[in-house]
Amino acid sequence: MIPQQEIVDRVAELVQPIVREWSLELVEVEFRPSGKRWLLRIYIDREEGATIADCERVSRDLDRVLDVEEVIDHPYTLEVSSPGLTRQLKKREDFVRYRGRACRIITSTAVEGRNEFQGRIVDVAGEDVEVKEEKGVRSIPLSAIKRAHLEFEP
Repeated sequence: MIPQQEIVDRVAELVQPIVREWSLELVEVEFRPSGKRWLLRIYIDREEGATIADCERVSRDLDRVLDVEEVIDHPYTLEVSSPGLTRQLKKREDFVRYRGRACRIITSTAVEGRNEFQGRIVDVAGEDVEVKEEKGVRSIPLSAIKRAHLEFEP
């Protein structure tokens, strides 16, 4: 059996040209057990948001490539979706892209005596994310961030 991370890396490599062709961004590739089968989940996005049609196109194109390449040697289900309105923020570029948006950040180590922050992304300066909370702007080192996601704004 091929190692899980090796499959994720190879699928990411294969899907990259497909998402670029459709002017989309590859957000994440997930591959994990799900009952008797495995689940291969691809998250895609674009500035104005990925549509159902985008997900269908990428799914169809990737399915063909995976059939030819035979990357996965056991039963799996392919699912392509958008990360949604409360998408996770994982890379420095995510914080840059969503400046001005509301977010929630959980840190693995205390920053200014706290591990949870909620506010608007002001900027990314060096290796820190600046978040404006009610009581001012906080600088949170990217290396300290355990989880971060956008907050829903009606």
